[in-house]
Amino acid sequence: MKVLIQRVKEAECLVDDTVHARIGEGLVLFVSFHKDDETSAIEKLARKTANLRIFEDEEGKLNHSAKALDKEILSISQFTLEADTEKGNRPSFTEAMPPKTAERWYHLFTEALEAHGLAVYEGSFQSRMQIRLVNDGPVTILLERTSGQ
Repeated sequence: MKVLIQRVKEAECLVDDTVHARIGEGLVLFVSFHKDDETSAIEKLARKTANLRIFEDEEGKLNHSAKALDKEILSISQFTLEADTEKGNRPSFTEAMPPKTAERWYHLFTEALEAHGLAVYEGSFQSRMQIRLVNDGPVTILLERTSGQ
């Protein structure tokens, strides 16, 4: 499981040129699942995401979390994070979790984030989306959980 986190001033997800979800200051999460992931990764990465201190305090130090500051979350399913690019120039996605399972896990991840007190807005699973965001910082962090960790 991977969660690519971008701290943003604002963001929105469009489907068919229509706003599907929009947030103000907070985090955009690009979320992927590997075919060998274990369900324990969902809670571990939800907890880490909620408590990750990537917002500045009054001294400019990264000391506050999205949870502590009641920041909004825009969560986007992003199977392409599981791309294998070792051979050739065309990415392979054979390591990504099958869509039916990944969709269930994606919603479980949202529920886990909400259980940590976060307001979460989802993209549209398996839809062609356009994501508009204003990266803040920029701050971009990759959380990754592999089997056995």
